[in-house]
Amino acid sequence: QVHMVESGGGLVQAGGSLRLSCAASGRTFSSYTMGWFRQAPGKEREFVAAIRWGGGNTRYADSVKGRFTISRDNAKNTVYLQMNNLKPEDTAVYYCAADTGGYTSSSRSAYDYWGQGTQVTVSS
Repeated sequence: QVHMVESGGGLVQAGGSLRLSCAASGRTFSSYTMGWFRQAPGKEREFVAAIRWGGGNTRYADSVKGRFTISRDNAKNTVYLQMNNLKPEDTAVYYCAADTGGYTSSSRSAYDYWGQGTQVTVSS
C-alpha cells in the first residue's frame, strides 16, 4: 500500500500563506491523481484541489480558486498545496489522497489512499 505523510501546517494570521507538502511512498506515484481535502470539526471532508500525473490538469473548489495552487514533483514523490491569502474559514485538518484511477475527481470515494492530515489554523 501507499503511505503518505503531510507536513507544513500550522498557525497563521488571516492574509498569510502556508505551503503544505505530502510525501508519498511507492514507485508508481507518478501514475496517480493526487488530491487535497480538508475537514473542519463537525463538517464533512471537503474537496480542495486535485492534479493529474502529468501536472497539466488541475481542479479546485470554488472556495479556494485564485488563492490556492496545487502542484507535484514526481521525482520527489511529493504533492504540494500553496495557500495564499488565508482566511479563518480555511481552518481545518488538511489531507492528501491518491487516486489510482488517474482523474481529477472531487469525490472522496474516488481516492484509494489517504494521509493522516495536518492541522491548519487561521486566526482573525
